[in-house]
Amino acid sequence: MSGPFAPGGLLLGGDWSPEQWDPATWDEDVELLREVRANTVSLGIFSWSTLEPEEGRFETAWLDEVLDRLDGAGIGYFLSTPTASPPPWFSLAHPDALPVRPDGVRLTHGSRDTYAVSAPAYREASRRIARLLGERYGDRPGLRGWHLHNEYGTLDHGPHAARAFRAWLRARYGTIEALNRAWCTAFWSQGYSSFAEVEPPRATQYLPNPSQAIDFRRFSSDEMRAALREQREEIRAAGSQAPVTTNYMLPTWNHLEQWSWADELDVVSLDHYLDTAGPDAEAHVAYGSDLARSWSGGPWVLMEQNATGIKVDGRTLAKSPERMLRHSLGYIARGSQSSLFFQWRQSTGGAEQWHGALVPHAGRDSRAFRGVRRLGEVLESLAPVAALPEEGPLVEAEVGLLWHADGWWALETPDLPSAQLRYGEEQRATHRSFHRAGIPTDFVRPLADVSRYRLLVLTCQYPLSDAEVTWLEEYVEGGGHLVVTYLSGLADEHLHVATGGYPGRLRELLGVRGEEILPLPAREVVTLDDGTVAEEWTELLAATDAEVLARYTHADLAGLPAITRARRGAGTATYVSARWTQESRDTWLRAAAQELGIGPTLPGAAERGLEAVRRRGHGVDHLFLLHHGDRTVRVQAEGTDLVSGAAAAQGLAVPAGGVAVLSLPPGTAARLLP
Repeated sequence: MSGPFAPGGLLLGGDWSPEQWDPATWDEDVELLREVRANTVSLGIFSWSTLEPEEGRFETAWLDEVLDRLDGAGIGYFLSTPTASPPPWFSLAHPDALPVRPDGVRLTHGSRDTYAVSAPAYREASRRIARLLGERYGDRPGLRGWHLHNEYGTLDHGPHAARAFRAWLRARYGTIEALNRAWCTAFWSQGYSSFAEVEPPRATQYLPNPSQAIDFRRFSSDEMRAALREQREEIRAAGSQAPVTTNYMLPTWNHLEQWSWADELDVVSLDHYLDTAGPDAEAHVAYGSDLARSWSGGPWVLMEQNATGIKVDGRTLAKSPERMLRHSLGYIARGSQSSLFFQWRQSTGGAEQWHGALVPHAGRDSRAFRGVRRLGEVLESLAPVAALPEEGPLVEAEVGLLWHADGWWALETPDLPSAQLRYGEEQRATHRSFHRAGIPTDFVRPLADVSRYRLLVLTCQYPLSDAEVTWLEEYVEGGGHLVVTYLSGLADEHLHVATGGYPGRLRELLGVRGEEILPLPAREVVTLDDGTVAEEWTELLAATDAEVLARYTHADLAGLPAITRARRGAGTATYVSARWTQESRDTWLRAAAQELGIGPTLPGAAERGLEAVRRRGHGVDHLFLLHHGDRTVRVQAEGTDLVSGAAAAQGLAVPAGGVAVLSLPPGTAARLLP
């Protein structure tokens, strides 16, 4: 990997698809890019059929012309390998390289992502076009980085996947006997006599084997990662040393184990599309940003967002230019080096012709384009923000939230006590509480060094390995404060439930023993004796070696523990056996942080609708102030607003819907004025 991604300024632009337009439009686009101060585009993402119209025959003159225009205008670019969308000739020549669904149906060509990642023909064709691009364009002056593939995540259950899955299982387990033990195949007469009998988890009569299902998800992530590595090595072999990335996708599906993928990349990039148009949209921006920064271990790239719309329940709801600006700065505040979009010019045909864009169908004379022009002005004024600190994190956080794809995939296995709990939603709920309190957070990798976090939270981390249990024990013994929620530590990495009582593998650390898991009926809520309210999930729990912080008050559980805390060494381990409502989660987690002396970035700001984030820079701190409320607030600090140029020593007014970015000496405090 190269050093941290530091492009010298903040990047603005988006996916540009010149193959959809004529050269006259290319010239207009370059003019418009310069008009809004855009300095970066992403190219070639879906251009395979244009670059290689027939197998082995490449047409690159058009791309040469496009890059010459961009280089001449001083506009940089991420150049993509177009392997997310194989051309029709490839699918006709290699029908076995089309993906197969779990029900055995082989998909046909006609959309994007129609590839079986394990198919030899697909992998060879992908390497070939990556090699061509690396050799031809690897030393272009405007090349900011390589954008490998696009949104990896197509799962294939066909014969190529079966062959590769068996090889992966042999490497993981060594013997078929070990696999049978790991998969508990004595249940339902599923014992295998050889690896040749094993298939991907396809549609079957009733419930599939959960151990097989999660192993297939792990395999699929590893197989796609191997495909990415092959493309990267072709580009490196061609001599190009430009940074390499691929764009992760959030929020509703997850087919990658992001930590291991980040190990392969020079910088993590993220495509982030909001799924709510309400006030929670701002919390979602923070959630995606904190994940990306944590995965990348520092600066990251926002590769895509929607400039003008938020899709909710089949409707595209408006995102105003002011909100687009605040969201763009929200990503940058939490470590992004860019505000890039899908896409630059709104398509007039094709499947995403109504997707938002920086240049909408209405063209330059539009509210949306004027908003882009304003964003360009602001980002140009914030160029110093892109400089990185000499050491230490971009955002200092004392709260860590454990994240691992195993938790997501485990909660997607069938026949759990409640099918209503989803890993992404549960993680967002916990993160949302800290965001609402104005408290910065990181996400952490299992087994990472977490000594700098005073508070570590495990939310619905259903499987835990022996090593992960020991890691948590050592964190608490060393003085850390751990909070564990329901649905955590119930099983090992093979999804075998730990016997002897819940929460299984963490029972001794937490000092509790649960006898029964008792989901609540839909829309039923219960109140604990500390005043917090729970829904969906409760447990019949006893405190064996822990203090009881809150008790159930309803029905058969009245008087029994609901929230407990055990002292272990120099630290504490708290168990929350009930699923709080969001409001109660907010109240309890804010209080838990305050008890440890963990406070908000700017006290009192969140209550007034002001989001405050401190991003560390090179010898300076940048305090981002994003006002989502409806009344002007005033902030006092010994610094200057990079956006307006105004000093804040006597108080800087931030109007409703407005933004400010104060440049401060490191560690300098800011405060709200009445």
